[in-house]
Amino acid sequence: MIDQPKAAAVTLRGVEKWFDDVPAVRAFDLEIAAGELVVLLGPSGCGKTTVLRTIAGLEEPSAGEIRIGTRAVNDVEPADRDIAMVFQNYALYPHMTVRQNLGFGLRMRGLPRPEVAAKVVHAAAVLGLEPLLDRRPGQLSGGQRQRVALGRALVREPRVFLFDEPLSNLDARLRLEMRAEIAQLHRRLGITMIFVTHDQVEAMTLGQRIAVMKGGTLQQFATPLEVYRSPTNLFVATFIGSPPINTTEGELLPGEIGSVFQGNGLLLDLPTYAYSGAAVLGVRPEALSLTTTVHEVDFTAEIVRLESLGNESLVHLAGPGTEHWVSRVDPEYDGTAGDQVGVRVDRTRVHVFAGPERERLIPEHPWGRP
Repeated sequence: MIDQPKAAAVTLRGVEKWFDDVPAVRAFDLEIAAGELVVLLGPSGCGKTTVLRTIAGLEEPSAGEIRIGTRAVNDVEPADRDIAMVFQNYALYPHMTVRQNLGFGLRMRGLPRPEVAAKVVHAAAVLGLEPLLDRRPGQLSGGQRQRVALGRALVREPRVFLFDEPLSNLDARLRLEMRAEIAQLHRRLGITMIFVTHDQVEAMTLGQRIAVMKGGTLQQFATPLEVYRSPTNLFVATFIGSPPINTTEGELLPGEIGSVFQGNGLLLDLPTYAYSGAAVLGVRPEALSLTTTVHEVDFTAEIVRLESLGNESLVHLAGPGTEHWVSRVDPEYDGTAGDQVGVRVDRTRVHVFAGPERERLIPEHPWGRP
């Protein structure tokens, strides 16, 4: 029987990693609560896997401190950190059966055979691998091999699970199934999990909190809903969301009531901001509503094309100016390419970004208040 180990908090303070003169991770601070499932999300080369490898002990940080629980582990060997890592490529031994693969690490640690057998059987039951115990990896599907990799980590009874893009080699259906299995495993065992991915759908559906990274730095650490609704800067706003947020450049100016955004043929009255100058307007596709009338709208546009996704449709619009806009609408929407439509913007869901880092500005008053 596999005991449920006490989950450990993971803390990174001022962690940096340099490869020769090239910084991979810079001034990285992160506090992950015991039992939390956190996703490190960002584009390729942003440093997320390097962060994971420093936690595992596979990379030595150039600066900073890493703690697992209350213990600093910078000088602790990977095998002694109470962690288990699941890789993208499964890393199974092809000449061994599933049973042997699951128990290999335990045998190397010198555990008695009956104890190894009991832990293997229980892990197989947890992950639905019992019918596969006597097969070899070459006889398994991609999803089954990934479950074996999970089981091999599970039998070690870690305090922290580390996942390095474990679903990248699976097709869409299997990715969905494995996401559900990992989430269920986390709920059942309550182990701390840190999951690396560049796939925002995986991040939004799995993570209790998401750490968004860019260029080796942490951009935002918050719940999926916070990251989506209140992105800290333009990078986060554009990286999260499919289709991406609509953006256009212009100026934010004082208005008679509140502020006014002006640019690319658009003039939009907004909440009051304590800022004026160059800015970027961001509007999520669901914050644009379409109407056949051109009266009392914020701008008019031409439908370029429609994409039906079954449960919704995406309407691609040309205008104002040369901007390309996308609106998320009901699947029964009956517009056609070439139609002129009026567009209304939901002011309660508008974002304005400004400054060198294009940070999101916070209005002094919500929309509709003086």
